[in-house]
Amino acid sequence: MSWNPAIEPGCPDDVGSDAIETLIIPRSRDLGGFEVRRALPAPKRQMVGPFIFFDQAGPAEFLTGQGVDVRPHPHVGLGTVTYLYRGEFHHRDSTGADQIIRPGALNWMVAGRGVTHSERTTAAARSGPNSLYGIQTWLALPDAHEDVAPSFEHHGKETLPIIEDGGVSVRLILGEAYGKVAAAKMFSETFYADVQLSPGSRMPLPDNHEDRGIYIVEGSITVAGQEFQGNQMMVFRPGDRITVAATSQGARLMILGGATLSGPRYIWWNFVASSKERIEAAKAEWRAEMWGTGRFDLPAEDRDEHIPLPD
Repeated sequence: MSWNPAIEPGCPDDVGSDAIETLIIPRSRDLGGFEVRRALPAPKRQMVGPFIFFDQAGPAEFLTGQGVDVRPHPHVGLGTVTYLYRGEFHHRDSTGADQIIRPGALNWMVAGRGVTHSERTTAAARSGPNSLYGIQTWLALPDAHEDVAPSFEHHGKETLPIIEDGGVSVRLILGEAYGKVAAAKMFSETFYADVQLSPGSRMPLPDNHEDRGIYIVEGSITVAGQEFQGNQMMVFRPGDRITVAATSQGARLMILGGATLSGPRYIWWNFVASSKERIEAAKAEWRAEMWGTGRFDLPAEDRDEHIPLPD
């Protein structure tokens, strides 16, 4: 399959090191049995395109009977993306979605005016030792779509577009890149992809998006003659033609970006909004626990507990 005939890959040293606008070293947190590395939001960078939250969960190993239980909790003003490398999650939400996600597939939940969901290690996985390794990210919704009705889409691994050439394999998760378009409905210009680079291979970043970033999941790459190791995010200057090269280790990356929104977003707990008033309204409704009478309800098959509003 042709890699990308519209772009001349060029040399990794065609641009200067100042093409990297921001270098982010994620903050690590221990959540009791597994580690999370948070790249967004960062002190010097709130968003990359619409991406406003970016967590690497794991890699983690659990004993028989153990796993992750993220109890029902709310979101507004965003879309959530779950993408796994290892393990599986049972997703339930207040739209009625009840879906197990496995590596290479996509769960895309749009909160809009308000949604509640849970994610738990499946009973099948708990029957023996099990793993967790993946990325969870949020995309802030544009002003005109903050209050859309909540929705959920699942797209299996086999349905996500693949682009392969010269030791490079790209699975397009969201949006448009390299002449391919993923199936999930987007509300602003976006791209998000899982990239695997064999040792010494080179890949041009899409140059038709305003904001572009790379998160190094594993291995290392060089950009403009500098080497960057795993668990770092780079955000690039708009307009520059960027090529990255894998070192002798090879690399696995998540590439992300798209159009910037009309302005920054307010973030409080699991809520994202263009105004503080929207945040306060969501807080009041979750605190009231009037399930099914306003913007929030609990998942039909997971109603016995929920995460209360933080103090």
